[in-house]
Amino acid sequence: MSKLECVITGVGSALPEQVVTNHDLAMKVDTSDEWIRSRSGIAERRIASGDEVTSDFATDAAWKAMDRAGVKPRDIDLVIVATVTPDTTFPSTAVHVQRKLGVPPCIAFDVSAACAGFLYALNTAHAFIATGQARHALVIGAEKLSCFLDWDDRATCVLFGDGAGAVVLSAAPPRTARPPRGVLATYLAADGRLAKHLHTDGGPASTGTVGRVRMNGKEVFRHAVEEISGAVFEVTERAKVSRHEIDWFVPHQANIRIIQSCAKKLELDESKVIVTIDKHANTSSASIPLALDAAVSDGRIERDQLLVFAALGGGLAWGSALVRY
Repeated sequence: MSKLECVITGVGSALPEQVVTNHDLAMKVDTSDEWIRSRSGIAERRIASGDEVTSDFATDAAWKAMDRAGVKPRDIDLVIVATVTPDTTFPSTAVHVQRKLGVPPCIAFDVSAACAGFLYALNTAHAFIATGQARHALVIGAEKLSCFLDWDDRATCVLFGDGAGAVVLSAAPPRTARPPRGVLATYLAADGRLAKHLHTDGGPASTGTVGRVRMNGKEVFRHAVEEISGAVFEVTERAKVSRHEIDWFVPHQANIRIIQSCAKKLELDESKVIVTIDKHANTSSASIPLALDAAVSDGRIERDQLLVFAALGGGLAWGSALVRY
């Protein structure tokens, strides 16, 4: 039997209604629009209201992705949510999404790999489909990061936002006369020795709280440029694809200077880089699917184009995926 292709058949996103600009933050925190823009490239972010939870955004994004894919809740047999801000410690946010969508009994669970979470989830869903355990998977990155920011720490609180992005990953028969579609290669890694550079200072088993985000920006920047670039080198080599064949680089949206440094190291023209950090800020596991949906929706990303996703986040965890959309 021919090996099935694992194709992104639909994409979707969801954001809170509340827009918080740098000028808004400057009224509450010792910062300025110029300070934030020059260091991160962020102009605004979306912040959830108190009664909104992560599964709300995840569900809305999933509906849109399913609509584009032309699948119904009954067709979904795998739900994976990448998040570090679950609705509840347990059960998983994925089962909350499953219930809200009306998806019948299926495999559903969360993945926690911070900003690399979407790539970990995508890789996992790809494995389920490749081994015949699922046919249509919902892969969602969703966060309500505003729930554990320290609003007195201007070095971190200005960098993050809330939202969700989703894709439907579907099994498809291979094409005969055209290049393979879907997920072509993936690469994942983590190094717990570097966890101290980006973490929360609490958790259910240690402090009984969610903690607050703590970051050593200089070290995260250095490792991000090195590991994100290395992950792209690795995944293109695995797929035996030249970097110059890449149509679009869709990186994690953490910092515009990280994105630009990675593009330079990869010898990719900035016109091939999808950037949404100015509107979304850093949404952790949601950032890649949010950027993907933005570029699909405005027509930049088209079918059969070659995309590379890459990210690094808390863990430190990082990875990449090469996809023919």
